Amino acid sequence: MTGTQISVTILISIIMAYLIGGIPFGLLLGLMRGVDIRTQGSGNIGATNAGRVLGMRYFWYAFALDFLKGFAPVLVVDLIVRHWHGPVWLPLATAAAAIVGHVFPCYLKFKGGKGVATTFGVVMGVWPVLTLAGLGAALVFLLVFLVYRIISLSSLVGVMVFVALIPIIGHDIGPIDGFLYPQPWNKLAPLIFTGCLIGALIIIKHRSNIRRLLNGTEPRMGEKHK
Repeated sequence: MTGTQISVTILISIIMAYLIGGIPFGLLLGLMRGVDIRTQGSGNIGATNAGRVLGMRYFWYAFALDFLKGFAPVLVVDLIVRHWHGPVWLPLATAAAAIVGHVFPCYLKFKGGKGVATTFGVVMGVWPVLTLAGLGAALVFLLVFLVYRIISLSSLVGVMVFVALIPIIGHDIGPIDGFLYPQPWNKLAPLIFTGCLIGALIIIKHRSNIRRLLNGTEPRMGEKHK
């Protein structure tokens, strides 16, 4: 790529990822049913509240769509970078833009969801380190959810495991093309920084859930929001 092509690719990738990430699928699914989920349950537009208000199948619909709006832009940019030898950090910037779009969508006056499903989507698109860390976090999420049936608790534990796994996995397999070789810590810095940024954003967006968890008032899946 020439310098101009790289600049245009960076600009388009970040803007498109933000705009796609900002599509409020949970809210749209509710409006299709004649329900504004912002006025019911927790008032959040994400998959958890969609499932709480509309029924469990709508949790999965919203989760899948939010996953795809994170996964697709990152995967496309990752393929572009690999084919045309663009900046290796561009998929990470695209991932961050998609998550920020979901959490702070311009369509809804920057009041969005909590970013878990979209984050899971973007990390699946950054092979191999974030992908493998994301799969490990997803397994922990599932185990915690099966025991406690609380989405927010599962999400918070999962994201902490995700951040912890990045340096562990990254030190053993390379972030470029999946080759197996130890990576020096300085090369892992962008991945670790991105993982910490994602983790911090999700934890901040779960502040109200953390308060309810500490107070013992956080509802389990299937229960009405208190």
